[in-house]
Amino acid sequence: MPTGLVMRSTGSRYLVRGEDGSLHQCVAKGNLRIKGWKSTNPVAVGDRVEYLPQVSEDQVGSIVELNDRTNYLVRRSVNLSHHRHVIAANLDRMLLMVTVARPRTSYGFIDRMLVTAEAYEVPVVIVVNKIDDLDEVETERLLDLVDTYQEAGYHVLMTAALKNKGVKEVKDLLLGKVTLVAGHSGVGKSTLINAIDPGLDLCTLEISESSEKGQHTTTNAEMYELDLGPSEAPTFIIDTPGIKGFGLVDLKVEDIGDQFPEMFAVKGECRFNDCLHKDEPGCAVRQAVEEGEIAASRYTSYLDMLNGVDEESPYRTD
Repeated sequence: MPTGLVMRSTGSRYLVRGEDGSLHQCVAKGNLRIKGWKSTNPVAVGDRVEYLPQVSEDQVGSIVELNDRTNYLVRRSVNLSHHRHVIAANLDRMLLMVTVARPRTSYGFIDRMLVTAEAYEVPVVIVVNKIDDLDEVETERLLDLVDTYQEAGYHVLMTAALKNKGVKEVKDLLLGKVTLVAGHSGVGKSTLINAIDPGLDLCTLEISESSEKGQHTTTNAEMYELDLGPSEAPTFIIDTPGIKGFGLVDLKVEDIGDQFPEMFAVKGECRFNDCLHKDEPGCAVRQAVEEGEIAASRYTSYLDMLNGVDEESPYRTD
């Protein structure tokens, strides 16, 4: 039975790419849910599956087995708070696209995305887009953001996708990999993908002038095969719907701090092994924050996650 790659998931229908590059409309047969896995979507974009090929337009194929995942990225289900929604699986990398204005991406959102990616073993590159359209105050905000995440150990790229600035650096990261692009609506995900491979011609919309927020153009996560020239393996990119809020899933309170690399690096110096870095004496993390070695915004995000404060909270003004 052939092995395929799930390129698109829309309700009960899936687009599966065969190893020969052929595409098959399929439905899921039998019980494909992983035992103990509470998910709104048993099969996700990026999944490797065993399938029966589509034989005609009228006779679709079928997915009969879901292979083990190397990793995946999840979010809390919008409609079922105790369930997970798998955004995508088997990822080499996530590009987290952010903007400092029009729309502005909060540190709280960025940190929740990063923590989730760390927890599910998905490497992240932060891409700051629209750097060509900033006033003096916004430029200072840009520099602060870049410094914050570079000092935390993350790879940060700056782009102006509409003007093709920084696009080559992003393209070089993608070659032969499976990459997911995530971020708020309006940060330029589809625009960047179009700049990388103009042949895709993904739909884009202007930012709403009244709200300075993006308008949704992507309705479901979808994987595209990119034409970037010779490579040992095909190159795939996954475009995702704009994410407004991002609730943490399956993380215990005592494990949240370990998903902040700069906190994890110094936690061994805390006086107590079970230190939560709140008000315990001899906390090396709090000392690092006070000495400016860990960004205050990152520590605030950590406390918010610890206390269950949503990133859309009015108390978050950074």
